[in-house]
Amino acid sequence: MLRFLIGLLAGIVLAVLTLVVGILLIARLSERPPTIRPASALVLNLEGDIPERAPLDLPIPLLQAKAPLTVTDYWRLLRRAENDARIKAVVLMPGRIGTGWAKLQELHADLARVKAAGKPFAAYLRMPSAREYYLATTAGRIHMSPEDMLDLKGLRAELMFFRGTLEKVGVSVEIQHAGKYKDFGDMFTRSNMSPETREVLNGILDELYGHLVQTIASGRNRKPEEIRSTIDQGPFLARQALDRGLVDSLLYEDQFFEELAKQAGVGRLNRLSPRDYLRSVVAESSPSRNRVALILAQGTITRGAGGEFGQDAGIASEEFIKTLRQVREDKSIRAAVVRIDSPGGDAFASDEIWREMNLLNGSKPVVVSMSDEAASGGYYIAMSGAPVVAYPGTITGSIGVVYGKVNLRGLYSKLGITKDLLTRGRFADIDSDYVPLSDAARQKLREGVDATYRAFVERVASARKRKFEEVEPLAQGRVWLGSQAHARGLVDELGGLDRAFELVRKRAKIPAQEPVTILVYPPKRSLLERLLEKPSTLAAAPDWLERLLSRWPASSFGEGAYLKLMPFTLEIR
Repeated sequence: MLRFLIGLLAGIVLAVLTLVVGILLIARLSERPPTIRPASALVLNLEGDIPERAPLDLPIPLLQAKAPLTVTDYWRLLRRAENDARIKAVVLMPGRIGTGWAKLQELHADLARVKAAGKPFAAYLRMPSAREYYLATTAGRIHMSPEDMLDLKGLRAELMFFRGTLEKVGVSVEIQHAGKYKDFGDMFTRSNMSPETREVLNGILDELYGHLVQTIASGRNRKPEEIRSTIDQGPFLARQALDRGLVDSLLYEDQFFEELAKQAGVGRLNRLSPRDYLRSVVAESSPSRNRVALILAQGTITRGAGGEFGQDAGIASEEFIKTLRQVREDKSIRAAVVRIDSPGGDAFASDEIWREMNLLNGSKPVVVSMSDEAASGGYYIAMSGAPVVAYPGTITGSIGVVYGKVNLRGLYSKLGITKDLLTRGRFADIDSDYVPLSDAARQKLREGVDATYRAFVERVASARKRKFEEVEPLAQGRVWLGSQAHARGLVDELGGLDRAFELVRKRAKIPAQEPVTILVYPPKRSLLERLLEKPSTLAAAPDWLERLLSRWPASSFGEGAYLKLMPFTLEIR
């Protein structure tokens, strides 16, 4: 009887949920795109992460309103706003932006085009950091609230190390890597940066900081030396920022919009959200015979079909290969731009994707566009022979291989757990978590790591049309910024989505004046599709741990896989 009642209750709940979702779907399908009123101000409330791939499509208005727009979404709507007579002004009102510097460079270029088009463009900052202020330097005028603070004080890089913690719990990690800069395992085996890591990060910080200073100096019509001196005095209260010429006025929000309306020559501006404007842009777009695929590769590269924790937006090899094959076999698609935002991951999954990328490039024009990072396996899959475009701030290269093995015997001992091993075969226990590596096993792994590394360098040399001996000194697992990689011939051009689509038009012989229909792959997933997937097996984790796990193929590492993976998780603040 109890089972019957539980089943009946579960059925009622499921029926109600299905009815609610159905009603919301019907309401959404019948909903008309918003009407864009004259004298509108496009208000860009950028906040949090700005992903490459669209998040889960939930048919609930409140949740849809909170879902972030993608880099491509902002690129498309700002292109339209440039020449839209209904948009009288553009307003940048960023919150705490959590995206990387390459995506910021894309948005900076998009906003600069809006300003160049002659539209009134102003920024209203709220508790801004260097990221928000960097974007605001494109605006004609920068404003803040009278009682606010500009958190502009330079840049820093922080790495986290777990050796002390692992020693306390009796865990040891053994690492084999090819390339002296491929120091992925240092977080487990060291308590501080190696000289090689320090060298790389100092080079990255110098390059990014120089770009930040130059951008601010250009936007504020100041000399770089003045800006460097000013930043050394930060952070700034609002009045201090005004006195030092970092902002133009201190206004409350209502005063800011009144001033902007006067500048735009209208009595009152109608505020327009990016989401509503994007829906209007999509509804007003006419299909073109020039169909170009935009294939989004975001996240850590893993084997299989994906769907586990941390892989929701990752590059699961089976799923991504199907996408590439679908685009390749679709004769109506004339060309493709492959957008990569990945720190790498599983070596063999990367190689399978690399093969399919080569087949795609052999069948139709392809251009690779690198986002925040295309490192290690992310760079590997880009080496298809197609032109490669990166931002100056794109984390690039890290051409190297790493193998890691965790020994949990000490931890098991502390917990009172023992294991007995029976083996057949000399190296049957090479990936066991209960025994350390023998010298022979270590040499066996060394051979595999070195062979995989050589194949990686050969792939790069072939794609870049250079000799192995020319590429290998640039490899060694070293991380480069896009500007550094371009100077060394590891990428073809510096630029973003605009340049990538210009190149793919040329390769596909599509005239510049003809419209193009962009098809985004993979498409946004529905709630039903997500519910049918296998649920996550890991509970909620702290933010820092979740960020680490989301880009770390833990299952592959635990199985003793070869990894083409960024040597560290890098966040420049």
